[in-house]
Amino acid sequence: MNLVIRKAKIIDPKSPYHNQTVDLKITEGVIEEIAASVTNTAQYEEFSHDGLHLSQGWFDTSVSLGEPGFEDRETIANGLYVAAKSGFTGIALQPNSHPIIDNQSQVHFVKQKAANSATDLYPIGALTKNSEGKDLAELYDMKNAGAVAFGDYGKSLSNANLLKIGLQYVQDFDGLVIAFAQDENIKGNGVANEGVVSTRLGLKGIPNLAEELIVARNLFLLAYTGGKLHIPTISTAQSVALIREAKAKGLAVTCSVSVHHLVLTDEKLDGFDTRYKVSPPLRTEADRQALLAGVLDDTIDCITSDHNPMDIEHKKMEFDLAKNGTIGLESAFGALLTVLPLEKITAKLTSGRAILNIESQAIDKNKKANLSLFEVDSRWEFNQESILSKSKSSAFLGQKMKGKALGIYNQGKLVLAS
Repeated sequence: MNLVIRKAKIIDPKSPYHNQTVDLKITEGVIEEIAASVTNTAQYEEFSHDGLHLSQGWFDTSVSLGEPGFEDRETIANGLYVAAKSGFTGIALQPNSHPIIDNQSQVHFVKQKAANSATDLYPIGALTKNSEGKDLAELYDMKNAGAVAFGDYGKSLSNANLLKIGLQYVQDFDGLVIAFAQDENIKGNGVANEGVVSTRLGLKGIPNLAEELIVARNLFLLAYTGGKLHIPTISTAQSVALIREAKAKGLAVTCSVSVHHLVLTDEKLDGFDTRYKVSPPLRTEADRQALLAGVLDDTIDCITSDHNPMDIEHKKMEFDLAKNGTIGLESAFGALLTVLPLEKITAKLTSGRAILNIESQAIDKNKKANLSLFEVDSRWEFNQESILSKSKSSAFLGQKMKGKALGIYNQGKLVLAS
């Protein structure tokens, strides 16, 4: 659709219109004109909103949707609709469906399901067959089919040699390996962060060491093999320090942090509410502050919602038995604005494209319109009515929010949150 956007403040340091309040005229998905005021002689549809802001389209590097196999948790169609209404013009889809996305036919399937959506879907292929950690999957074939990276969601490779071979192999086609970090032997039967809270509640703890040992090991492997490595959803202060040191040495490592680890701590577990059972577990306030510092100094490259919908049958049970996961798309922006400055948020919500080697363009004339629309002043509380996902299990229920996503314009389509 053709569109005129009125009085929008552009937040994009790469744009010549950064921090300016302007009108935009979009014709057939391309920004035709940007000016203090544009004429609408062709009778384009118009959009305006008090306090309207625009940035490059937000991109989430870790989204699980269930389909195929777990459509009761979420479908691709509804998941992309939720993403659009939450301000995201693109998502990277995790391979943790049933069957696992570990071959080119599965990549083709999810891409076909996402065709014609306003939010773009980029599949992540499993690193190992069936994500079992035994043999490498068909990485090259999946790359040719459209996979943007390779990783086993929520699973850490115990076989260091297999990760070494994977890092070496993908260099032939400039591939990216995603390596979740958690030593399963040290984790054991742990279900919560090892510390004062888990001890008080009688929950088996997961020490920070479980993550940090694998982060350190994987960085040593990267130094040996070369190539590119992404470490997702780090959660401890020492992980931040290890990655900061690796970057200083010139290693091609990137990392992400989830919104819930930037906003919440293990103090939330006091009521044994399984909405707060996530992987890695919520950590302490000291870890949270270190993660925020890592975002601010750019040690942490991007922020993800780590959207992982779970059906009620796997959440309404004893804490020890419940599955990990929380939805996060709808709450991401409003939660982040309570802990970080706006420009840093938009930078970290758009940088995922560069990590995954996906083209992006600054907001300028004659460029494709890939835009997130939002406001920054409202104060509100995230509640059940805020949830658009099929799963209603959110760690942010009752959380105070600041600012709201208003929608997106992408692929020639305008999708508004309300």
